[in-house]
Amino acid sequence: MPGIDYVLAKARRRLRRVTPQQAAEEQAQGALLVDTRTYQQRAEGGVIPGALVVDRTVLEWRLDPTSPVRIPEATDHDVRVILICDEGFSSSLAAASLLDLGLINATDVAGGFQAWKAAGLPVKA
Repeated sequence: MPGIDYVLAKARRRLRRVTPQQAAEEQAQGALLVDTRTYQQRAEGGVIPGALVVDRTVLEWRLDPTSPVRIPEATDHDVRVILICDEGFSSSLAAASLLDLGLINATDVAGGFQAWKAAGLPVKA
């Protein structure tokens, strides 16, 4: 049976992951930056201005353009979605799941929120 390291590596082979700086630039140009961190992680570490917060447990339903419970920003399968979690692990798995839904421009931030913060990018307490 494959372990999580295998599953994660397989997911990441499908992605063109971005740096925090690239994610910030794309967000400024209209890409959806989606924060999947828990409430506690956001409360302790801060939030990224302008990022959408979507709980990981409902991510696919909220971003699937065909879902009746999608968020308004989930307009079609071409929308650029960049996921960010705390360290860049669960976001890779989630981005691969979005690819499975046909969201062809889904990816995640390498290093996650911790890398975002270390890069000096905006964070609100």
